[in-house]
Amino acid sequence: MTAEALLSFDREHLWHPYTSMADPTPTRLVTGAAGSRISLDGVGEVVDGMASWWSAIHGYRHPVLDAAVCRQIEQMSHVMFGGLTHEPAIELARRLVDLAPAGLDRVFLADSGSVSVEVAMKMALQYQRGAGRPERSRFLTVRGGYHGDTFDCMSVCDPDGGMHAMWSGVLPEQVFGERPPRLDGDVDAWAAGFRALAAEHADRLAGLIVEPLLQGAGGMHPYPAACLRVFREIADQHGLVLVFDEIATGFGRTGTLFAADAASVTPDVLCVGKALTGGYLSLATTLCTTEVARGVSASDSGVLMHGPTFMGNPLACAVASASLDLLSTGDWAADVRRINTGLQALHDIDAVDVRVLGAVGVVQLDHPVDVVKATEAALEQGVWLRPFRDLIYTMPPYVCTDDDIAAICAGIAAAAEAG
Repeated sequence: MTAEALLSFDREHLWHPYTSMADPTPTRLVTGAAGSRISLDGVGEVVDGMASWWSAIHGYRHPVLDAAVCRQIEQMSHVMFGGLTHEPAIELARRLVDLAPAGLDRVFLADSGSVSVEVAMKMALQYQRGAGRPERSRFLTVRGGYHGDTFDCMSVCDPDGGMHAMWSGVLPEQVFGERPPRLDGDVDAWAAGFRALAAEHADRLAGLIVEPLLQGAGGMHPYPAACLRVFREIADQHGLVLVFDEIATGFGRTGTLFAADAASVTPDVLCVGKALTGGYLSLATTLCTTEVARGVSASDSGVLMHGPTFMGNPLACAVASASLDLLSTGDWAADVRRINTGLQALHDIDAVDVRVLGAVGVVQLDHPVDVVKATEAALEQGVWLRPFRDLIYTMPPYVCTDDDIAAICAGIAAAAEAG
C-alpha cells in the first residue's frame, strides 16, 4: 500500500490514543527509527523529543537490545506463567531486586503500567483484609496525579482537571489532598494540611499512592523530595500501604535511578514500566516488601488475585534485562545531567512557567495548545513533540546529543509561538 492509502485506512479504522474517531487529529506515518531519531514519511528524520512516551531511553535499534530480542525469540517467544517459569523472568526479577530500594524483594510481572498500578492497589486492599481491616477500602492521594487509564487507576487520577473527570460518580471515591508544592514552595504548610486529611480519613484508608518527585500526565509538575518523607511518615503513622508509581520516573528520568532514591525513602510497593524494556516491548512490574506479600497471603483468598495472559513474557523480560544491564554498565547519570544542562535554554521562552527536572523539560502556556499547529511548528525544526492541555514538554532519549537537545529546545520554542 502507498503511504496515502495506509494513512487513509488508518484514519477510517484505527483509534489512536485520546483521539476522536469522528474528527481524528492528523497522524504521521513512521517508516523507521534509529538512535534518537524517527523517520516520518514526507518529512524525513526528526529528533524524538518524547522517547516514545518516555520509554525509549537508549534510543531506537540499539544493538544490545536488538540482539537480546533476537536471541530470545530463537528459544521461545511466550509461554504461560501459571505453573511455569523461565530464566528470562527469573533473571529480570533478580536484577530488579538488586536495583530497587532495599526491602522491595517480591516481584509481580505485569504487562503494562496501568496493570502494574491496578495490582499495587489490589495488594494494598488485600493487605488490609489480611490484617483484619476490610473496612479500609479507599486510597489517599494528591490532586494533579495520573496513574493510568484502567478503572481503579482512573479513580486515583486528578478528579477535576484530569483526563478522567468525566467518570466522576462512576469511579470509586478516593481521598484527595492538595498537590505537593513547587520545587521552591512551602513543604511544611502543605504537609500540615495533608497530615490532617490523612488523620481524618485514616480508618477507611488502605493505602497512599503518589508519583514521586514528578507528576506526569496530570500536569508535568515536579515537587520537593522532602514530600516523599512526609508520605512515608503518614503511611507509617496510620498503617497505610505506601505505593510509589514510578512508571514515568523510574530508571533515571529525574536524576536518580528511582525518584524514591532522592529522599532515601522506600515505599511498600513500587510500580515501574515504560523505560523498563528501553521502549522495546510492553512490560511493567509491581515490587513489594515481604511484609506486604505476607499480608496479601493472609487475606481470605490467600493468593493475589491477578494473572495476565502475557505475564512474564520471555521476549519482554529478556530485553528488559538487557536494558537494565545498559543502565548498570553505562553512565546514564552523566547523560541526564548533560540533558538537564541543555534544557535550561527553555527558560528563555516567554511562558507562564518553565520547569526542568532531570531529563524533563516543560513549558506551560497561558492557553490550551493547538496541538496540530504546535506539532507542525516543531517538525519544521526537525523535532517530534506531543503537547497536551497547556503544556509543551520533552522527555528525550538519554542518547540524545547536545545538538539534539538544542534542536528540541528550538522545537519547543517554535511550538510555543505557533500553538
